[in-house]
Amino acid sequence: MLMPTTNFQKLVYTLMTVTITVHLFVFYNLAIEMGGMSNLVFAASRKVIAIEFVFAFLLQFFIAGPLSLKIAFSIVNPREDKPYVVTTASICSTVILMCPMMSFVATILYNGITWEFLAQWMQKMVFNFPFAFFSQLFFIQPFVRYAFGAIFKKQLQKSTLPIHCESRAE
Repeated sequence: MLMPTTNFQKLVYTLMTVTITVHLFVFYNLAIEMGGMSNLVFAASRKVIAIEFVFAFLLQFFIAGPLSLKIAFSIVNPREDKPYVVTTASICSTVILMCPMMSFVATILYNGITWEFLAQWMQKMVFNFPFAFFSQLFFIQPFVRYAFGAIFKKQLQKSTLPIHCESRAE
């Protein structure tokens, strides 16, 4: 399975991932804040989805994306390890970085900066981490990789680089 190789492909891949992830996490966090899932969650989500999208996109594209590959490639070798091992290491590295950052953003958006900020941030991370890990590993990333592969099928077939080799961290 090939990954984005051009800046445009990286941009599209990030947009696809962030769009799905932000919607799921806004619904999830609002449902927790509001005492459960209801139609009010969808109505309330309109106020924060755009803000969270901007933060998530910027953090993923400029910080977590590049850094997660360095972390993953310090653990696995994309030239030698099986693609699913490399993909799993990349997903885990991304979740480890994005979960605390986006939980921080969500804490500010939903609770403000109060005396309880640190406790609220830690609680959001504890609630968000399992959801982030399992949704990224089993739902979001497989779907985005499939859709991305379908969109860029011809371009990706021309590439001869194995998964992630274009940004291998030394």
